[in-house]
Amino acid sequence: MRALSFRRLMRGPVIVAVTALVMSALLATGPGRPGAAAAVRHRVADERGLLPGSRLFVPPPSDGAPQQIVHLLADGHLADAVRIAEMESVPRAVWFTGGTPAQVLAQVRQTMAQAHAARAVPVLVAYDIPGRDCAQYSAGGALSQADYQAWISAFAQGIGGRPAAVILEPDALGNLPSGCGLPASVYPFTDSERIAELQYAVSALEQEPRTAVYLDGTHSAWQSVGTITQRLLEAGVTSAQGFFLNVSNYQPANELADYGSWISDCIAMVTDPSNAFFNNPGACASQYYPATQGDFSTWGLTTQWYAQNMGSAVASTHYVIDTSRNGDGPNNMQAYADAPYDQPAAVISTLASGNWCNPPGAGLGLAPTTSTGNPLLDAYLWVKTPGQSDGQCDSAGGVRTWDYSDYSQPGWPSTAAGQALFDPLWGTDDPAAGAWFGQQALQLAQEASPPLRPFFTPAARHLLAKGRH
Repeated sequence: MRALSFRRLMRGPVIVAVTALVMSALLATGPGRPGAAAAVRHRVADERGLLPGSRLFVPPPSDGAPQQIVHLLADGHLADAVRIAEMESVPRAVWFTGGTPAQVLAQVRQTMAQAHAARAVPVLVAYDIPGRDCAQYSAGGALSQADYQAWISAFAQGIGGRPAAVILEPDALGNLPSGCGLPASVYPFTDSERIAELQYAVSALEQEPRTAVYLDGTHSAWQSVGTITQRLLEAGVTSAQGFFLNVSNYQPANELADYGSWISDCIAMVTDPSNAFFNNPGACASQYYPATQGDFSTWGLTTQWYAQNMGSAVASTHYVIDTSRNGDGPNNMQAYADAPYDQPAAVISTLASGNWCNPPGAGLGLAPTTSTGNPLLDAYLWVKTPGQSDGQCDSAGGVRTWDYSDYSQPGWPSTAAGQALFDPLWGTDDPAAGAWFGQQALQLAQEASPPLRPFFTPAARHLLAKGRH
């Protein structure tokens, strides 16, 4: 019998069968998946946090992922279909971004029920703070402080007494309203309101006996240790489990671990009346001094500073790190200065400053786990959903610019209006924030570091081998 081509093979009943096999593996959340412990540790009522050995929840596949898997299979790209399926089978956070209090209550309860059925701990992202994201790509949120309090109270009620970790309002402390640079006439939010909202949220969520709350600690290439320590203390970090780092960003895990330990050290020092730095977070050493942020070999200087100045203070504030997209670290965009792109220095500078927004060259990072070997680092997590767009990253939003006279391709826009909404790094108009971005999803899976673990089943391999002959 004449052998069939793979593209011809992947049609009709065969593609249905293979898709079913891939999707069944995608939906599997049993023991042995990445980031899942073999057993679930019993939690007593006063235990909080993501305990070592906790099994993390795998939510249903992201909107867009199953469709991409089917399309990849239909086009004969089996390996890539498997990569996307494997990515979707890894534990990751569930985002809640709005709705009425009644709606978020129902949504959180549904997720908690799913996690309970899977005997796993869910990671929940509360993302509805008024004036979020400085009214940029992820603009939205509750309209007032009272609205937010009602929403977050319902969120907490939805969790109830079951274990959960809450990532409370990404960027809420990194992007305070005063730093947004917007007039009050269009952005009527204040820092004092933001702090009060977070304090209320910490109090409401921590009333649930098994909920661990983490506040925004930004990342190791953003706020200094002293600045973010001050903001965390104002927002109520001493009443929470701790803080989170690197959500939706790309900083290396080793830098983030140091940065997190310094923040915890700084919190301990400035809240210890016997310490010389009591009530003085601005004096805490950071990634900027005595270390140099861009030279990791110097970071030992800041670690040494804390060793010399901690005194009797004992660090006890915990943290988690988002490793969903940091496998290859941040993109410095220098490749676009070289042929064939030949972009000028001003373009490279703008691209580099916007490298948080759908950057090419990114890969999945460490698989989620609560076994980190660091008593203050509760977990590596996938908080940002891999494959979901950061927004319509373009020159209109200030994160892209491009000299089209130096480099262009057929089909690229030639008018200023078209170019303002175009992303030359991907050669397309990016999807809106939160929408599935298939090109980026595939790149993250392909460039994963460490590589994704293959799961393709013997039954699927047998089916493909049988069909090829």
